[in-house]
Amino acid sequence: MTLSPDAEPVDGSPDLDAVEQQSAGPSRLGRGEQARRRIRRAALEVLADDGMPGFTMEAVARRAGAGKATLYRHWPSASALLVEAMDAEFRPLDQVDTGDLRVDLVTQLTAFTRMLTAAAFPRLMAAFVDAAERDPALAAMHTELTDRRRDVLLRTVAGGVARGDLPADVDSELVVDLLVGPFFYRRFVAHRPITADLPEAVVDQVLAGLRRSPTGGAAGENSGSR
Repeated sequence: MTLSPDAEPVDGSPDLDAVEQQSAGPSRLGRGEQARRRIRRAALEVLADDGMPGFTMEAVARRAGAGKATLYRHWPSASALLVEAMDAEFRPLDQVDTGDLRVDLVTQLTAFTRMLTAAAFPRLMAAFVDAAERDPALAAMHTELTDRRRDVLLRTVAGGVARGDLPADVDSELVVDLLVGPFFYRRFVAHRPITADLPEAVVDQVLAGLRRSPTGGAAGENSGSR
């Protein structure tokens, strides 16, 4: 992707620089954030419509009604803008700690399914992952975004281990893979519907297997969690 910092005319919409040159105050900050949201939204629209080959600062600026030079003053590259836009649109899961491992995981995976079934998500994620395969800098950013989202589930699993709900030697990274894998497989490979009861079914199957020790006992037998 070839990028150039050359400026171009705008369509009359207020851009970030115009907002920032106004007097300081809460209203200015609010307008500045609105402008950033408009640009992030435009970035995702360009990605969804044109894929990474058409994802340039020029295309985003045109879609947002902003100057290309303005975008470069706030994002050093198209990749940086894309990562911020994806991060803002698809937020990490909330940390949940009710003391019941099953409830926590079902709650988090239910929120996860809402993200996966969002209309624009498949095209955006497919284009983003494809670009990360070919761009080392974008790949590093993609890894950071993914890790921050995995960390939420990893902390939930760690809480279950600490309470004795799961064996102490459980591989937490693998547990997270087992939990989220079925959703990605259905959405992107099998193209099967993600039903409302899938989070409960996945959690119950995964926990049933994990709680059984090699000797046939179960971890967390005295726990209040299912």
